[in-house]
Amino acid sequence: VILAVASPWGVRKGLDDLKRLGGMLPRDRYQMVVIGLNPKQLATLPDGIVGLQRTANVEELAAWYSLADVFVNPTYEDTYPTTNLEALSCGAPVVTYRTGGSPESVTAETGRVVEKGDLEALVRAIDELCAEDRDAMRRRCRDYAEVHFDNRSCFAKYLDLYEKLINKTK
Repeated sequence: VILAVASPWGVRKGLDDLKRLGGMLPRDRYQMVVIGLNPKQLATLPDGIVGLQRTANVEELAAWYSLADVFVNPTYEDTYPTTNLEALSCGAPVVTYRTGGSPESVTAETGRVVEKGDLEALVRAIDELCAEDRDAMRRRCRDYAEVHFDNRSCFAKYLDLYEKLINKTK
């Protein structure tokens, strides 16, 4: 299962690339699922891509992330996408474009970063990640997320930074 999640979807989030990617992936090996689409977008999906509207149910979304073998984020502009962090937290490796803060959450052990618009590189990255031991990959992604994205430790780091900045200006 190749998963993509955004809300709202559009050109800058890579919806057109996902539609093309769906036609490039062998249907006998992969099933692409795209979550966060509006009704008009659902009607324009090509055959072979399962589309779902946005869900506000956290458990449902976590179940989709956990089901995914690879999470694809073909965003053309983003700051530090929460979807990448959510995928890693659920054990799904991330393939993303080298844009904005998107690559900052991915390591060679937890996913791949490819150049914007390079669909062939997306396919290669998906193939590489799906060829790896699934259980080991899930553990690496989950362990990485726990160490680097735990809200308590991140909050403490922010407080420490703010205190340093405040003390510096005094």
